[in-house]
Amino acid sequence: MRYLTKEWYELSQMTDFHLDVRVHKGAGVFKEGLYQRLYKRKEKEFVDMQQEIYDTDPRFMLEEDETAMVPLDMFINEEIISEEDQLVNSMSPEEKDHIQKLIEEYDSRPPFDKYDCKKTFANIHETRIREIMDKLPHELYQQIADVRVFSLGYCSKAVKNQLKALSSDNEKMMNNILNEYDKVQQQENIPQIIGERFSFHDCEVTDLKVEKKDLVIHLNTDGGFTNFNKVIFKEAEIIKQEGQIKESIWLYDELYRLDNGYEVHVLLAGEEMAELIIQCIDIIVEVK
Repeated sequence: MRYLTKEWYELSQMTDFHLDVRVHKGAGVFKEGLYQRLYKRKEKEFVDMQQEIYDTDPRFMLEEDETAMVPLDMFINEEIISEEDQLVNSMSPEEKDHIQKLIEEYDSRPPFDKYDCKKTFANIHETRIREIMDKLPHELYQQIADVRVFSLGYCSKAVKNQLKALSSDNEKMMNNILNEYDKVQQQENIPQIIGERFSFHDCEVTDLKVEKKDLVIHLNTDGGFTNFNKVIFKEAEIIKQEGQIKESIWLYDELYRLDNGYEVHVLLAGEEMAELIIQCIDIIVEVK
C-alpha cells in the first residue's frame, strides 16, 4: 500500500480516544478502592447486558413474516395507503428453518453462566489495558494515575483534554493522507466497469488460488456492500504477500494502471494485518 498503509489504518483507529472515556473526579489519583467500585459497576453492566442477550427469545423474528410494509415517503406525507401500495414481507423456507433451529437451541440452552461471563469481562478488561499501553503516546500514558480505571472508561479532566487534542491531530493526519489517495486514484485511468465493481470493503476472503496463470479470489460478501464475490487477476504475479490472506477481511485497496495492465494493493485484517500486492494484465469481477 502506498497511502492506505497499516500505519494509516492504525491512525484511523486512534481518532476517537476521547469518546471512550468520561471525566471522573477521582481518576486523577491512584485509589484501589475507586478501581474496585468501578470494576464491579462495569462488570455488572456487562453481565446484565449479556444475560439480556442470552434470554432473548428468537421467536420474535417470526413476527416479521407476512408483515405489511408501506413506502416511507407515503407514510411521512400522511398519504392514503391502499392495499396495492403495501409490500408484504414473506420469509423464505430457508429463513424459517434457520429461525426454527435458533428456537430449538434457545429452548435447550443451559442456564446462563454468570461466573463464565465475569471471566470474559476480566479477559476483555486485561486486553483493553494492554491495548492502551500499546496505543497511547508514552508521555500521555504516564499521566494516567491508574490505567485500570482508564480502561474501564474514566479519566481526569486534564487527560480528557489531551485525548481530545490527540484524537483531533490523528484525524487531521488521517484525512490528509486519505485526500492525497483520492486525488491520485482519480487520476488513474481505470476502466469504469472495473472501478464500479472493484469494491470489497468488509468482505471476507474465503479462497485464494492460482489457476493456470491467473490468481482467483473468492469472497463472502455478507458483511460487505456488493454482490460480486469472485475476482480474477489475469496472468497475475504476486509482488508482495504479507500475513494470512485467506479468512481475512478486505479493508482497503488501491488500483494503479500500468503500461501492460494493473497493480493492485489490498489491506486486510484478521488475526493480524495482512497486505497483498498483485500485478496483472486484466481484472475480471463477477458473481460466481
